[in-house]
Amino acid sequence: MKKILIPALLLVLAASCREVPKVPYGKTVEMPVEVLMDKIRGGWYGQTIGCTYGGPTEFKYKGGIIMDEIPIPWYDDYIYDTFVEDPGLYDDVYMDLTFLETMLRYGSDAPARMYAEAFAGADYKLWHANQAARYNILNGRGAPESGHWMYNPHADDIDFQIEADFIGMLYPGGINKASVLSDRIGHIMNYGDGWYGGVFIGAMYTLAYVCDDIPTVVTEALKTIPEGTKFQGTISDVIRFWKKYPRDWKQCWFEVTNRHANDVGCPEGVWNGFNIDATINSAFVVIGLLYGEGDFYRTMDIATRCGNDSDCNPASAAGILGVMYGYDAIPDYWKKGAERIKDIPFPYTTLSLEDVCRSNYELVLADCNEGGTGRISFNVEKPETVRYEQCFEGIVPTQKLVLKKAFTDSLELNFRGSGVVVEGSVRKTGHADDSYVAEVTALLDGKEVEHFRMPIDYITRKYEIFSAYCFGSGDHTLILRLDNPHPDYELYASEMVVYDDEK
Repeated sequence: MKKILIPALLLVLAASCREVPKVPYGKTVEMPVEVLMDKIRGGWYGQTIGCTYGGPTEFKYKGGIIMDEIPIPWYDDYIYDTFVEDPGLYDDVYMDLTFLETMLRYGSDAPARMYAEAFAGADYKLWHANQAARYNILNGRGAPESGHWMYNPHADDIDFQIEADFIGMLYPGGINKASVLSDRIGHIMNYGDGWYGGVFIGAMYTLAYVCDDIPTVVTEALKTIPEGTKFQGTISDVIRFWKKYPRDWKQCWFEVTNRHANDVGCPEGVWNGFNIDATINSAFVVIGLLYGEGDFYRTMDIATRCGNDSDCNPASAAGILGVMYGYDAIPDYWKKGAERIKDIPFPYTTLSLEDVCRSNYELVLADCNEGGTGRISFNVEKPETVRYEQCFEGIVPTQKLVLKKAFTDSLELNFRGSGVVVEGSVRKTGHADDSYVAEVTALLDGKEVEHFRMPIDYITRKYEIFSAYCFGSGDHTLILRLDNPHPDYELYASEMVVYDDEK
């Protein structure tokens, strides 16, 4: 009952991918507009359903599998209830919509600055690479520096991966067009493997329009990622172990996690089961797709049970299947709740699920050519590899120290290494409001290296107190000086991660 049935309308493609599991590169594909719309609706509804399904387990299973005997809740109105009671769950949808609204307002050629300003100025909460980028942008450091690892410790995190679904959905067969837009938007908040996560997810969506062979979609999308990168190596290992253990996704999960789950960048994830790295989470999307074998429920369930960011991963996996097979092929069991929220705007946006589908459809039509009556045509691009870039090359974490130090004047920290991240925040000590902005000076070995502002306001906060890399291996002293102390506030340093040159 829950198995996806491929609709007969897909036979209108220039070649049947089931019969010849190849992508028709260099050819023009014609598609009826109703099939196009069905695929777009499948992508957005699939993403919303997958996000909802994985929501209850998000980061509750860190570094471990959600075993089969642990039930994941679902009932007819589950999406509606979640949408009303926990709208913040859908950050991987409404983040897409911020960029989509920018494109609708300023056109598909809008510069990175406009996308950056739109999400930096939004009212919703952000975390990790997104919040670090927001702070950078609001404080004068624009893209692409806002996402670069030298200024954003979370550059390898999942953020752009979960925001790139819409990019692939804009370009049927246009895998290189998607990469160009991914370059413009993805470097606002990510770099290196964090950027590759979005490039890869977007590429799979573009191919899902023209091919229904899942292994082909995965392997062809991976051609956009340079060899020699951690991301390419990780996804290649997923494919390798899927072939070795074709019926055992848990063994594949174990082999891949054992080799690739160590987080180097995100301070919270260093030497911790918590892993928000794009590389390992993209691997879980692929495990869901390959072992799900086209079954909507099984794909979503496996991607969820891989753990970690277990709402975002099934969202992408289910969205890709939705584009591949279309909305009509998604079993009604999963669509009932989505139908109840289809005309309700997503949080922080003016767009409902149906609005998004129509807007996506209009943008695709504008980029494609007219075919026969009631049809569109588009060219299928052969994937080109994007440029090589890696974060934290040549350095590794060597210490992670619990600090738990509050201060209202200055804090001195001594360490041996070539890089350091100090985690922490501004805290209230009295009955004060959120208007205070700490002015902080950082001195490394007696030399002022940075002066920065730290708002107590959660939306505009600085994600870490201080980070710096590649300043020479050796013994160092870092002093953090609070320049505008206030009796109702303090700086609190929670942890410190030390890096040194890789030996």
